[in-house]
Amino acid sequence: MTLLSLKNCSKSFGTGTAQSDVLRNIDLDVQTGEFLVILGFSGTGKTTLINLMAGIETPTEGSATFKGAPITGPGPERGVIFQSYSLMPWLTVTGNVRLAVDTVFPRLSKAERTEKTAHYVRMVGLSHAASRRPAELSGGMRQRVNVARALAMNPEMLLLDEPLSALDALTRANLADEIERIWEADKKTCVLITNDVDEAIILADRIIALNPDGTLGAEFKVNIARPRDRIAMNHDDSFKRLRADVTKYLMDVGIEAKVEGARLLPDVTPIHGVPTAVADAQKGLIDNRFLDFSQLHKVYPTPKGPLTVVEDFELKVDRGEFISLIGHSGCGKSTVLTMAAGLNEISKGAIKLDGRHVEGADPERAVVFQSPNLFPWLTAKQNVAIGVDKVYPSATRTERQEVVEYYLERVGLADAMDKPASDLSNGMKQRVGIARAFALSPKLLLLDEPFGMLDSLTRWELQEVLMEVWSRTKVTAVCVTHDVDEAILLADRVVMMTNGPQATIGKIVDVPLPRPRTRKALLEHPDYYAYRQEVLDFLEEYEHGAKPTPKPTAGTPVNTSRSPKAVAAE
Repeated sequence: MTLLSLKNCSKSFGTGTAQSDVLRNIDLDVQTGEFLVILGFSGTGKTTLINLMAGIETPTEGSATFKGAPITGPGPERGVIFQSYSLMPWLTVTGNVRLAVDTVFPRLSKAERTEKTAHYVRMVGLSHAASRRPAELSGGMRQRVNVARALAMNPEMLLLDEPLSALDALTRANLADEIERIWEADKKTCVLITNDVDEAIILADRIIALNPDGTLGAEFKVNIARPRDRIAMNHDDSFKRLRADVTKYLMDVGIEAKVEGARLLPDVTPIHGVPTAVADAQKGLIDNRFLDFSQLHKVYPTPKGPLTVVEDFELKVDRGEFISLIGHSGCGKSTVLTMAAGLNEISKGAIKLDGRHVEGADPERAVVFQSPNLFPWLTAKQNVAIGVDKVYPSATRTERQEVVEYYLERVGLADAMDKPASDLSNGMKQRVGIARAFALSPKLLLLDEPFGMLDSLTRWELQEVLMEVWSRTKVTAVCVTHDVDEAILLADRVVMMTNGPQATIGKIVDVPLPRPRTRKALLEHPDYYAYRQEVLDFLEEYEHGAKPTPKPTAGTPVNTSRSPKAVAAE
């Protein structure tokens, strides 16, 4: 039975030349009891679509109906859970949920409303925190309050607008499982907006893509038996096929071809001493153990005594290697990276780059952070030029300009070079950050969750950009990430860290998959899911703060791991 229906719905904002067409000719029927997932890139109109279903927006053309009656506004039969928490900060968990109960069930007795409130607080596992206020809760707990409040309205349909996107990977997975459990228990109809393919497959009966032009795209039926265990699905052929099909479709319709300009990089000498002649520059750098972490420790003073965050971190990286550093939150990944950047003092041990000790920040070590930290009043070109002007002091103005424009073209910003940073999207800002780092011609590129603030599909796009530019430079790189697929996609080796405090290297996985790499090609590679399983198994072992004893791999002591090239050289 059809519960909600959109017929030939279009939605525009503005008028005349300022009119923006967001959704076009949407025909969609949502069946009673189904779990439907709408999947698409940022800016495709996903939130506008959920707002039409909720009655927050009305279609410019077409009709939206619930049980055959026109949707004229919000109603308690359609509970909405937004990306932001929207909680009353002065009320407790119980108080926030009680607001919904009092509004929807005013005729119940006080005792009945109290019990109903407690029931929904229990349902999302927050009984132990019922008296806490939002400021005392984690992001995941605040979103659970949001879920409880929506459920307390006893809606026939739940509309979820990217409710998990602001959460870390582990909290996101746990809350997704909670939503599925509630859906199975109450058999409510659910529509989830997301940009995460794995999340869609875990939860959905049916996945529908939303195209960048605001039209509905391909539909994918999910015929995988429930419950769907994330680890077990890594071995499920149906999951692998569906994942590859959905990924291929989204990349084909959403990721535009990279800009392949004809601009050449001028031959200029960086400030950190690489000779003018490229051949001589290559001879001047050591190949083996180009980046050497030796018995690295980081200790912070605390009122209770010294706290060792990172302990005995030892890693040898050859020139031109790409290393992914992965582990659960708090495992010291970013601490290691900031020490390598010279932004965080080393407590014990040493880091050497090209045979010399790392001491303080230097443009030979370029860093791309989660937030690109651009000057908003400067253009993309001017933001990149700031570093280039300092690194190439002997180059002419024209040569420096060519360096800037070359890398902005490489990251797909040929048409946006002269736009101020304030006018750029988050994804475009991060492209500028990547261009700025590569334009410094660094010996070492350090990336600290560079795509962590972006939606999943924009991350895919920028991962492709990063790989394309890296393949031209082969700069030695270390990338901190919490995304298993990103770690494997980018790296020659995935270095996994144990939980902190006293975090260290727990396991290293070599990833000898062919380059150049694309996400579509890797998903079809017969060995890809084996590498993915190794990383997933390690992360599962260390989930929820567990501290098992690190195990050596392949007969090699954990803390003396070296690259395959170094071993082969011996």
